[in-house]
Amino acid sequence: MEHQVYVPAPSARLREALADPARVARAVPGLQQDAGAEPGTGRLKVRIGSHSITYRGSLSVSAHDDGSYTVDGDAAEARGTGTVKLALTFRLADTDEGGCTVTVTGTASVGGRAAELPPEAVESAATRLLNRFVEGLGEEAPPASVFETEVPPPSLAPAPAPEPEPEPEPLPEIFAEAAHARRTMIGRSAEEVDHAPPRGRYAPVPAPQTVAAASALRWAAPAAALALASAIVVTRALRRRR
Repeated sequence: MEHQVYVPAPSARLREALADPARVARAVPGLQQDAGAEPGTGRLKVRIGSHSITYRGSLSVSAHDDGSYTVDGDAAEARGTGTVKLALTFRLADTDEGGCTVTVTGTASVGGRAAELPPEAVESAATRLLNRFVEGLGEEAPPASVFETEVPPPSLAPAPAPEPEPEPEPLPEIFAEAAHARRTMIGRSAEEVDHAPPRGRYAPVPAPQTVAAASALRWAAPAAALALASAIVVTRALRRRR
């Protein structure tokens, strides 16, 4: 096979991507990498016409002294016995417009379900996948992780020391006396504090003493009764004399 793809990016960017297995794996559209496996190893669903076939395999890139690259792929159907093998050569050349052309040559062998489908549908699916792969190589590298930078981001940097709180303003005289009265109760039981009468200028004015009045009433009642009885006796005596 032979195919050519134009990428609106300098060849230097694609060469950096081809030298990084992680970026090569990210450029494969739809590749689901296996956890803990080498970059480029995982599952890939390929749509051929109205059919979808899932493959499990790996992809690797090798650089050559002449500036070309070899891309090798080996995969098998996840549900079947079919296999796919690729041996492609990439050659990059800059253009006057600031981009580059990628010329792809090589061979590919397909077996299983893909071999039973129309050849033009298989070729169209392979061309579409190859174009998207090369275009992915030309994309800018993603930003570095925050954990790879020397200066931690604001979210990971230590929090600044809190500013000292201002000195509290002195309490007014009324509040100062109330606070003093409260401090004098420290150390006393809760029951004593709750039932202790307020002191100082906030102490309630005691009610007038009623002991003397009560005592006078206690003695005045018998005296009034005695006077009334005496008046009755005198009245009866006067009536008898008449």
